[in-house]
Amino acid sequence: MNRKLIRTTLADVKARREATQQRDRTNDRENGGAPRSGMPPPRPAQQPSSIQVRKRQPPVAETHAEIYYYKKQIDAHTPMVLVLQDGEEIEGTIEWYDRGALKINRRSAPNLLVLKRNIKYIFKAEERVRPGQVGRAEERAEDRVEDEVPHVVEP
Repeated sequence: MNRKLIRTTLADVKARREATQQRDRTNDRENGGAPRSGMPPPRPAQQPSSIQVRKRQPPVAETHAEIYYYKKQIDAHTPMVLVLQDGEEIEGTIEWYDRGALKINRRSAPNLLVLKRNIKYIFKAEERVRPGQVGRAEERAEDRVEDEVPHVVEP
C-alpha cells in the first residue's frame, strides 16, 4: 500500500491566517470596535532571527576539589583535626568519605562516622598551632607550596 503524506504549503497557511484576521476585523467593526469576548488580540507574526544569541552556560555545580582533597588525605594517611559545630575537636585519619559523611579512624578511641553537616572546618593535625610553636608553624607554612583546599587554623 502506498500512502502519500499530505502537507499544507506555506501559501495555504498564510491564506488561512489572512482570512481569519480579515474575518476578525469585520466582526470587530460590527461590534462597534469592541474587542472579541474572552479572546486576546492576535499577536503580530514574529520573524525568525538569522542571528542566534548564545546563552551563557551556568558554572559547574561540582568542582570535585573536595573529593580530590579527601582522596589525597586518605592516600597519605594524614592525621586530620575536625572541628565540629559545637567546638568539639576530633583527631584522626580519614578512612572513607561519602557525599554526606566522613569515617574517621582514631588511635586511642573508637572510630567515628561524622556527618559533614556537623563539621565546621577541617585542618591537618601537624598545622595545629600550640603556644610554643607559633614561629615554627609560620615557617613551615611559608616553605610549603599551597596546592590544596584552603583551611582554617584555630588561634
